[in-house]
Amino acid sequence: MTTAIKQTLRDSWAARWTALIIVSFTMMWGYFLTDAMSPLMDMLGISIEQGGMGWSASDFGNFNWAYMWFNVFFFALLFGGIILDKIGVRLTGIASCLFMVAGACIKYYAVEFIEPGGEAIFLGLNKQVLTACVGYAIFAVGTENCGITVTKVIARWFRGYETALAMGIQVAVARLGTALALAVGPILAKNFQVSTPLLLALVLLVVGLLAYLVFCVMDSRLDKQEGEAVSSEGDDETFKLGDLTIILKSKGFWLIALLCLCFYSAVFPFLKYATSLMINKYNVDPTLAGFLPSILPFGNLLMTPIFGGIYDKYGKGATIMVIGSVLLILVHLLFAMPLLNYWWFAAIIMVLLGVAFSLVPSAMWPSVPKIIPLRLLGSAYALIFWVQNIGLGSVPLLIGNVLSEYCIVGTVVRDGNEVIQYDYTLPMLIFAMFGVIALGLALWLKYEDGKKGYGLEKANIVK
Repeated sequence: MTTAIKQTLRDSWAARWTALIIVSFTMMWGYFLTDAMSPLMDMLGISIEQGGMGWSASDFGNFNWAYMWFNVFFFALLFGGIILDKIGVRLTGIASCLFMVAGACIKYYAVEFIEPGGEAIFLGLNKQVLTACVGYAIFAVGTENCGITVTKVIARWFRGYETALAMGIQVAVARLGTALALAVGPILAKNFQVSTPLLLALVLLVVGLLAYLVFCVMDSRLDKQEGEAVSSEGDDETFKLGDLTIILKSKGFWLIALLCLCFYSAVFPFLKYATSLMINKYNVDPTLAGFLPSILPFGNLLMTPIFGGIYDKYGKGATIMVIGSVLLILVHLLFAMPLLNYWWFAAIIMVLLGVAFSLVPSAMWPSVPKIIPLRLLGSAYALIFWVQNIGLGSVPLLIGNVLSEYCIVGTVVRDGNEVIQYDYTLPMLIFAMFGVIALGLALWLKYEDGKKGYGLEKANIVK
């Protein structure tokens, strides 16, 4: 007598990879808007008298700091993770997309229609900068909650299959949005308006929302097929708030969360200033300077899925995180050194950073389901994202203030406009420090894995 094995959508290679493509497409445009302003620091800094916005480095830092306002200070991410585990990926994902669109609208309105300059009205910010900050903060609630939703989608649809490869591809496609923002943003801003990249991002976010609705139809069908006690639409009998203590008491979980905080604090905030670094240290033309930082996310397109595939097949997740952290330290020390100030050397360093930034995420995100049960993954990822957002918001603020207070070395005329020139040695050393802490945490995690048997060094694919 044989027992038939019920096949569902997620058991179909074509179906689960189609679902991955759809949710990755949505996240890509979220990342596009996240970094749409990143390569425009020097353009925004042109004085109002010369037709610019007159933003200082501190204004730019405060704008990026706004990313954490609601997510961290009002715990929007933590509530979002609990809501995700209660009501599921469909409603949470749709709501997240709507937050992204709303934030993008406010951000575009601020840059395009509010008069630059004027008196400070809150936190030392004028009306235009403050409104842009509010829009960015609302958008951040959407994009971060969309991130944890998409991660849980992959954990469910690829359970027992190519989990790390799928997460690596999702990360890689999202980084493509960052790459396009860094490479195309300065060109659009120079040839049209500074707000043009924001308008394009808004349109693409609407397209991403429509794509997610298609996924919702697929996910609803999967629920009906599986009839699991734990469905993607949540299950009050399975998820209980008291179970969150499982997450809070896990040392392995907290090591991953803190590693994520330190590692990402040395990458994403760096990208906010990377275009300005290329202009000020490596004398790259402002219109083309965004192409060098875009090497990092473009490189992720290939390398992250490769490293994710290695983790799926051979394991060694903790070791991969250690290697990536070592490379991160090397990269920022090379950027800090006063040598070989040529664009080609900067390109080589960006390639190394791309390798580091492919290694760690490809192993870090698929490692969480090995430590935390599936029913709690939304809350677990939300807590990691919450911790991560502390760095994503506060580190750009720190770097902006450091640049304004300690790193101004004069002014220079570019394209007929007088702009401030910065020395980036001190900011790069700060980024390197975060890399050192990340390395210590990665080594500690590797030790804990050997002690507790999380399985981080084991393959993901179940044969």
